Amino acid sequence: MTKRAYQYRFYPTPEQAELLARTFGCMRFVYNSVLRWRTDAFFKEQKKVGYTQASARLTAIKKLPETAFLNEVSSVPLQQCLRHQQAAFKNFFEGRAKYPAFKSKKHRQSAEFTRSAFRYRDGKLFLAKCDEPLA
Repeated sequence: MTKRAYQYRFYPTPEQAELLARTFGCMRFVYNSVLRWRTDAFFKEQKKVGYTQASARLTAIKKLPETAFLNEVSSVPLQQCLRHQQAAFKNFFEGRAKYPAFKSKKHRQSAEFTRSAFRYRDGKLFLAKCDEPLA
């Protein structure tokens, strides 16, 4: 089975743009908070935290009342940002990269939706937690 990756250029409606902006913000929040947690564990306790523990941390963060906004966006991009963070840590520990940096709003923002988070039917792209198709 061959896997394919597609990139789409679309022009979102104001509601869709707002959902994407929330998704980017939530991804940045999750990445930075888990990075802070992992950094503290590494420098204070000399403990390496893997993807499984980071994913469990995300679940715990989503259950907190002050972070209920994380449930308004698809969970797939949030999990994907943790996978990207895990790859960054792997590259760091193998000496191929610097220590992972915190994410900022100022740079390019993107979200990765895996196969389970979107569907493409009749020339229309439907994202998870978005009621109307993207054009």
